[in-house]
Amino acid sequence: MAGIVVVGGGQAAASLAVKLRALGYVGALTILCDEPVPPYQRPPLSKAYLLGDMALDRLLLRADDFWAAQDITIRTGCRAEAIDRAAKTLHLTDGETLAYDQLALTTGATPRQLPAAIGGGLGGVHVVRTLADVDAMAPALKPGARLVVIGGGYIGLEGAAVARKLGLEVTLIEAAPRILGRVACAETADAIRALHHAHGVQIIEGTGLARLTGTDHVTGADLADGRHIPADVVVVGIGVAPQTALAEAAGLAIENGIKVDAQGRSTDPAIWAAGDCASFPGPDGRMRLESVGNAIDMAETVAANMLGAGKAYHPKPWFWSDQFDAKLQIAGLNTGYTQVITRRGDGQSFWYYRNDRLIAVDALNDARAYMIGKRLIESGKSPAPDALADPATDLKALLA
Repeated sequence: MAGIVVVGGGQAAASLAVKLRALGYVGALTILCDEPVPPYQRPPLSKAYLLGDMALDRLLLRADDFWAAQDITIRTGCRAEAIDRAAKTLHLTDGETLAYDQLALTTGATPRQLPAAIGGGLGGVHVVRTLADVDAMAPALKPGARLVVIGGGYIGLEGAAVARKLGLEVTLIEAAPRILGRVACAETADAIRALHHAHGVQIIEGTGLARLTGTDHVTGADLADGRHIPADVVVVGIGVAPQTALAEAAGLAIENGIKVDAQGRSTDPAIWAAGDCASFPGPDGRMRLESVGNAIDMAETVAANMLGAGKAYHPKPWFWSDQFDAKLQIAGLNTGYTQVITRRGDGQSFWYYRNDRLIAVDALNDARAYMIGKRLIESGKSPAPDALADPATDLKALLA
């Protein structure tokens, strides 16, 4: 038997393979990592690792002896170039052909780049996704250096916070009217903006980038309104796109990611997908989630289904972001919210309602609000908005 092959070297790949073994799968099991390191955590890259607070060995999801003990083959620096669905083989970039009985695609997502025509290819311009990205960037993050961050989403804001901690002068540019415009309410954005201002980050909103300047190395950013911001280094955080090229070339259906059914199966019954690269049926239509929680939960569901469980995947979304010494914890999905309730307690929290249904919560330095909000959302309970807004309300009592 050719066994199961997992393409990808992140959280979803590791979770899927480990779950297969935990469920009793004893056949051949191989993970293909196109990076030169075994599966590792990505969220700490833009936080603790960049700050120097986390070493490489702590980034790794499992130690080498774990993979050996589980009889899981890890092939690093190994990229799948093409899938031959009829022959059930993968063609690798080193010329080898690898057979599979079932194939799992956990290829993740790739950062959107600035076009070369406006300076995206200049030296000193970086994205944050892989270990190599951060290792390439780190030497430039020196006290007194001038950093320009393009993009006011979580990655850009996390990069800005770390850079300020390292002593850089930081300017963040967001073309939309406000930071976090696609992912959070104005109330959450206001709190995060105030936090950054208090730590000396200059945030420019509602003004796009015209071009980066420089000949070989970036020297600054020209804005659409005519301003010029000097820069020694630039971090681009303008979102990611699912890595679907391998699947698309093989003729699999693509719809904002690799299109899978409720069990995680692609349009080829022998090929599955999980994590950032996969789009799946949700309660309000097809969806794709970029989060550690989704990578783990979906991968584990897919592993069970590869062994015949026949389980539909029902996500329970949660996210987090570290900004300076503040922790933002998010539960649920705020898509289509109609009102936001602000609650102040140990920290502050913002509760999203779609009409009369609680759908999400953002909790800033308020772990209790996050935990209770997550339980309320997952149990389908929606407290009266007035009760949440009243600081005298015992949140735990809302679970009854």
